[in-house]
Amino acid sequence: MDAILRFLGQLPEYLKLIGPFDVLDMILIAFGVYYLCMFARRSRAGQLVRAVVIILAAMLLANLLRLRVVSYVLNRTVELGVVALIILFQPELRRFLEQMGSGRIKELFVSERSGDDMEQAVVETAAAYESLSADKVGALMVFERKTILDDMLKTGTTLDAAVSAQLLKNLFWNKAPLHDGAVIVRAGRIVGAGCMLPLSGNVNLSRDLGMRHRAAIGASENSDAVVAVVSEETGSISVAINGVLKRGLTRAELEQILREELITGSEAPTATAAAKITSVFKGFKGEGANGKENP
Repeated sequence: MDAILRFLGQLPEYLKLIGPFDVLDMILIAFGVYYLCMFARRSRAGQLVRAVVIILAAMLLANLLRLRVVSYVLNRTVELGVVALIILFQPELRRFLEQMGSGRIKELFVSERSGDDMEQAVVETAAAYESLSADKVGALMVFERKTILDDMLKTGTTLDAAVSAQLLKNLFWNKAPLHDGAVIVRAGRIVGAGCMLPLSGNVNLSRDLGMRHRAAIGASENSDAVVAVVSEETGSISVAINGVLKRGLTRAELEQILREELITGSEAPTATAAAKITSVFKGFKGEGANGKENP
């Protein structure tokens, strides 16, 4: 208590030592740290950052409690982890430097989302999927949310176009060069087509699920994206969110889910997505990812 009172008594003297450039220095550092945290949160690097913070907190606690063996192990882990982090963060670091060099540094931290573009994307996608389902034309669309999907985007052809039913039907036409891949939608606009998605590693999936459905589940497991699929064999419409696949959707149900996840729920934390999908799907009937009838 005496130390606190002594510090408060000396605080005016400390404040006199702070000049305008010191304030500017602190503002710039705070600004940089804030946007780096936002960048990490919007990319898959966020999970790695949290793991690093946990290790550093454990190391600090071990030093305070004088746990010598634990401190030694954690210190060696941190020393070796610097090289490991450079390797793990290589895609994010490369993207950071590329965007900085191209003068588009703002895109790293800010993803401008137009409500009108997203609304149009939802309506046009539902219309296209109804037609593709009737014609039994396979389709796979990934709607990006907070997790940046640049790794998947680089595997296909870069585009910049508004989402329209006619364009989607042309892209997924079985004679089109880009039909055998995924269309990626970012902020309500098509940014890539013919993109390859990671397959799900879930060994409990139904055997009747094709590569499109496994890719849809895999993409939703590795990000917070919403993935919509049309089966080429049956024409069934499905949506994958957080590794959960809902099958046998109608146009109205697809539009409701996309609007709920991409527009209504765009401000909600990613952690609540699993709860939201449960509420959206409640009352719908169809087959789940395991091929069994949902209640």
